[in-house]
Amino acid sequence: MKSLNVSFLNSRNEKLSARLDLPEDEQPIAYALFAHCFTCTKNIKAAINIAAALNREKIAVLRFDFTGLGQSEGDFSDTNFTTNVADLVAAAKFLEREYQAPQIIIGHSLGGAAILQAAAEIDSLKATVTIAAPHDPGHVTHLFATMRDQIESNGAAEVNLAGRRFTIKKQFLEDLEMQQLDTHIKELKTALLVMHSPRDTTVAIDNAAKIYQAAKHPKSFISLDDADHLLLNEKDSLYAGMMIAAWSRRYIDSPEVRASAKIVIDNRVTTSTDNQGFFTELFANGHAMMADEPKEYGGTDRGPSPYEYLLAALGACTSMTLQMYARHKKIPLERAVVRPSHQKIHAKDCGHCDATDGKIDRMEREVELIGALDDDQRQRLLEIAERCPVHKTLHSEVDIISKLKDN
Repeated sequence: MKSLNVSFLNSRNEKLSARLDLPEDEQPIAYALFAHCFTCTKNIKAAINIAAALNREKIAVLRFDFTGLGQSEGDFSDTNFTTNVADLVAAAKFLEREYQAPQIIIGHSLGGAAILQAAAEIDSLKATVTIAAPHDPGHVTHLFATMRDQIESNGAAEVNLAGRRFTIKKQFLEDLEMQQLDTHIKELKTALLVMHSPRDTTVAIDNAAKIYQAAKHPKSFISLDDADHLLLNEKDSLYAGMMIAAWSRRYIDSPEVRASAKIVIDNRVTTSTDNQGFFTELFANGHAMMADEPKEYGGTDRGPSPYEYLLAALGACTSMTLQMYARHKKIPLERAVVRPSHQKIHAKDCGHCDATDGKIDRMEREVELIGALDDDQRQRLLEIAERCPVHKTLHSEVDIISKLKDN
């Protein structure tokens, strides 16, 4: 994904640090706003992975540090649940002013509770998503229960949260205890997706049930099965992102990418691979895909390999060519199934090849023709398979030119 460092001002004129994640070389069909968990930052791995999954579906994501956290200005000790809600509203206004008003809002943990309240102030929203969210924002006070008396008596105390020191003031506790989310949930004007793990030991699954029961339709629930509260396992956050993207498509207003009267074949393809493993994001004429290598070759096996894509291109082109010919000639071909394979063989083992030394690539196609076809029709279709454009490209001289993009 392509990320931009951006910033915006909150209601107190403090600069909040943000990242805008955009689909590579593609126009976003919608924008989403992500609210991170309590004392986390925009760079928590779950937020990054969820944004990446949404980007692959051409949904841009703004994730930011709440006041006093990460790279954002302000004093964390002066913040509370109410200021977090105000930060979310400021982020939405920034998106509307500089890019496009958000249609999706996603909140993780306490961020999930905050978005349920902020949604009422963001008119552009179509879809609201909570992940491991507490039904009662005051739930987070258990994290510093041992210091509660000191906070109450002294007005503030320094607490240790996940190895970091934070000052919690009495006003923070009082603000949390004032919050009543049920009213906001019942008045939601968007579709709601509740995501939670039944094994979450930080925020129990009954919180998800209470949020779901308070909401009106349309509403959905997706179990995150054995995921932990912070979605530390990459597969859990990637799964959450993919499900959010698929679910939200039903509710967002997305522009028509292709006009029905216009067919464009421009071979527009973009691939992007970062420096961790071989996982690669692909966009082919606006369609999102992914490529990878098997685990035994250092990959994570989250997508087909490049050679498998090459075989898929040959197979798809072959079956399309067969159907096009059959329709033109009125041959009763119901379905064409092509099973291509690839291997390296010694050149000397190829009786009809020009090369005689070293190894060469051999691709084989098993073609299955389904329909009431006679022997002549079946043989003719096998001959037509050789005329597939991708087949011809692989057999012809190919000129590949590489150039560097100007920075």
